[in-house]
Amino acid sequence: MLDNLSMGHEKAVRWGPLAKVDLRDRDGVLNVFKEYRPEAVVHFAACSFVGESMQDPGKYFANNTVGSQNLLDALVAHDVHDIVFSSTCATYGEPDTMPISEQTPQHPVNPYGQSKLMVEEMLAWYGQIHGLRWAALRYFNVAGADPDAEIGEEHDPESHLIPLAIWAAQGKRDQLSVFGTDYPTPDGTAIRDYIHVWDLVQAHLLALDFLQADSGPLQANLGTGNGHSVRQVIDTVGAVTGLEVPSLDTDRRAGDPPELVADARRATQQLQWTPQRSDLPTMVEDAWAWFRQQS
Repeated sequence: MLDNLSMGHEKAVRWGPLAKVDLRDRDGVLNVFKEYRPEAVVHFAACSFVGESMQDPGKYFANNTVGSQNLLDALVAHDVHDIVFSSTCATYGEPDTMPISEQTPQHPVNPYGQSKLMVEEMLAWYGQIHGLRWAALRYFNVAGADPDAEIGEEHDPESHLIPLAIWAAQGKRDQLSVFGTDYPTPDGTAIRDYIHVWDLVQAHLLALDFLQADSGPLQANLGTGNGHSVRQVIDTVGAVTGLEVPSLDTDRRAGDPPELVADARRATQQLQWTPQRSDLPTMVEDAWAWFRQQS
């Protein structure tokens, strides 16, 4: 594993060696490839806070885009052919129709989404020119935790809705901020398509098999096709935990679309991938089990 540990945790590295390197360190990345000789790459590393990207776009282009270029150049230099890239539904911006398919035009409305789209475009060119085999998996909202409660969400700062709602229920924060109650949605709050991290892992393993069978390239959404509003998530956290989730309505955040729901049929058809744990109660139950263990 290659990680600068700016957002990650060394204790979570359970399998294989860890190289503490920043993707922006071009020579450092090349040296990691020279030492470990990987057969394929799964590229998760990125800054991913929409709000922060609207305040500091340079950080996102330097880390997400330039860092990814360094990684791609290392693949080419060391004759590594396969890469699965963590992309995002933020590349679509604010689509006119739902659900969002891979044919939906990509018009990001924040630097985070733009930085990821630029990497997808680089992948296409590196594939055409250097023969790179690639898959860009466009995540919708990842949630849940390891079903055995060994690894869960541990961000600083935390920005994801389900952990924040659980913290509010546990009294670890005074209240949960609901950003925007005037969206054109049934209850006025933003709607997102949530996907369990365990199902996400399975999709990446299938994508590696897909590439190594020389079936790529692939651009595919990872979601369920079912959207849940912020209010629905709060209600589900309350039901699962048996605790009240105190909340405060506040203004919308810049760069947040009203609704993002996936058409994930391509992943089902091309990868034979079917989410198994991505219903909202199960995702909350798994997250709750992990957070209780940390108390």
